[in-house]
Amino acid sequence: MTQTNKYALTFETLAELSTEIRSAHADPAPALPKLSEVLAEISPLPRGALFLGMANDGLPILLNMLDPRPGPILIAGDRGSGKTKLLQIVAQSISHMPANHNVRYVAFTNYADEWNALQNQNCEGILPIADSESAGYLAGLVEWAHGKQDNQQMVILLIDDFESVLSFNEIRQYLRWLLLRGPAHQIWPFITLNSGRGEHLASWLGEFRTRLFGHIEDSQISESLAGRNGNLIGDLIAGSQFAMREGESWLPFWIPRLD
Repeated sequence: MTQTNKYALTFETLAELSTEIRSAHADPAPALPKLSEVLAEISPLPRGALFLGMANDGLPILLNMLDPRPGPILIAGDRGSGKTKLLQIVAQSISHMPANHNVRYVAFTNYADEWNALQNQNCEGILPIADSESAGYLAGLVEWAHGKQDNQQMVILLIDDFESVLSFNEIRQYLRWLLLRGPAHQIWPFITLNSGRGEHLASWLGEFRTRLFGHIEDSQISESLAGRNGNLIGDLIAGSQFAMREGESWLPFWIPRLD
């Protein structure tokens, strides 16, 4: 069994049993491998690759941070769908990127206590959204991007709750620039959105070329956010499973357990 296929049977079995798992309101997390175990199996990762999850066939879902075309990342789903957990998977995965990259992250959240145990050497800060320091950090990040010389330096901007951060006018102007220009300067925004609030932020959603979806129960909401066949998102297992578009089809993937 190859490295990338070690967990294929686990993910395929969970996918086959997904209907039963949902109907029983069961938690598949105990059957999922730990993040550190998965990353140990698939390492070394390609240059510039950031781990996001594992497909049913056991292959990793990776973001190439050296290619700005995917643009900023929107993570949408119902409450309890695992959006914050996916952000934390991203944060923890950074330490397993190739050593020749200087990658750091900052998290904006209304619940800093959920992040305290996850801070590592790559963490530049856990900032409360309702804090003047948050606007100051984004202003400094934009200034840093304009003068950036070292292509080995990357920043991952984790924002947990899009609507909440947009309620502060002083943040909006900097965030708009980072959504438009950030990935070209190797600044990658990952932003969560409560699915029920998407219609209120329609003027912003067009900035996101890549969208990752967790479970969304309401088919009308899922189709408004995900387009054609978006109702399939309702079949995802909340808290453990996400999906992204791959051409005209959907690619579901699992997120491991945090260590």
